[in-house]
Amino acid sequence: MNAGERLRRFLAVSSLAARIYFGYKAITVRERRLNLPADEADSRRRAQHAWSAQEIYDLAVRQQGLLIKFGQIVGSRPDLIPDEYVSALSRLQDQVPARPFPVIERQVVRELRRPLHDVFSQFDREPIASASLAQVHRATLKDGRTVAVKVQYPGIWDIVRTDLDSIRFLLRILAVLERNLDFGPIIEEVSRNVPLELDFINEGHNAELIAANFGSRRDIIVPRIHWAYTTRRVLVMELLEGIKITDVDSLEGAGIDLQAVSQLVTDAYCEQLFLHGVFHADPHPGNLFVRPGPQLVMLDFGLCRKLDDQFRLGYAKLVNAMITGNAPEMVQAFRELGFRVKHADDPMPFLAMGRAFLESSQPGRGYADPDLVAEANARMARAIRANPIVEIPREFLLIMRVTGLLSGLGKRLDSRVDLLATLLPYTRVALEGVR
Repeated sequence: MNAGERLRRFLAVSSLAARIYFGYKAITVRERRLNLPADEADSRRRAQHAWSAQEIYDLAVRQQGLLIKFGQIVGSRPDLIPDEYVSALSRLQDQVPARPFPVIERQVVRELRRPLHDVFSQFDREPIASASLAQVHRATLKDGRTVAVKVQYPGIWDIVRTDLDSIRFLLRILAVLERNLDFGPIIEEVSRNVPLELDFINEGHNAELIAANFGSRRDIIVPRIHWAYTTRRVLVMELLEGIKITDVDSLEGAGIDLQAVSQLVTDAYCEQLFLHGVFHADPHPGNLFVRPGPQLVMLDFGLCRKLDDQFRLGYAKLVNAMITGNAPEMVQAFRELGFRVKHADDPMPFLAMGRAFLESSQPGRGYADPDLVAEANARMARAIRANPIVEIPREFLLIMRVTGLLSGLGKRLDSRVDLLATLLPYTRVALEGVR
């Protein structure tokens, strides 16, 4: 990518970010200084939500790259994000415009160093899925096995790197304008993760590790990898089909119990986080499918994280202390995990975070309540402003991303899973050997 193209992408992102930011700011100013009635302010905000969401969608579709992934994350949070954003951006999970087949064919031939017909007896020209970094085609190997072929877009790394630089710069400006916001740790975590997602050999090994950890379970399925035809930019795997986890009408039409699906997903991630110490870190709806049973089909393992035993057990200790209301142990767990605050002797930020965790959950609701989250976050923000957090462990940021995406899934499924009752047995099992 040349300098002109990089500048064009940056200006497109920064221009839209500015228009969105000042659009919301104008409503707030009118509300405060011109006594704009509450119902009119709400109506203006909804209109701003709809306009902003559609503009983000259109820009993501035009520019592709990291903007697609950003839109996928936002569109996966109906528990916290306004409906207008979810409606527009959820289309990015599986409706991203595909690259032309000749481009994909050249990439596969270049990577496998042989023509398609030497490997495949059939290779569908139209993809079955397309996303931010790659698209997937159905194919048949010479021996008759049906496979999914994931093909990385040529030149995608240059695009992603440019987008990262643009977003990082814009977030720094936003942090100056809104001093209580600091997205720096999050964007740095994304910067570390994207190169891993672009290495399909890494993804294949992750898939095999997750599959081995769930090897004794028949209700969680991971595709087998065909290593003979896999490279860093082409991944050939077993084709597993099912119903998209957020396609509620199709799930109900197939006689699948939504609450059983909700419990299965929750248990799968509790087992990974607290017992396995390795977890699939990108549970957006395009990566999770369901079969009757229910069975959970897990796809796309480019973003996985391995936790060492010290962090895994420390996280189990933290969650266990939050649930049981053990404040001293909770504060100690935060510190042992690597959280650091400006005034080390003050436990209030840790207590506020623990309280926010508990208050965002309600019995009989398996996802975060937006109003409760807003109230809890406001109290937590006050505590953190008084004593800022200066260091957050990388692993924790990724876990928070995962739990956020799972909360979004729970909202779509109308989950009634008792989260605290589900979490507690896993934390206790994890900690049995250290007490």
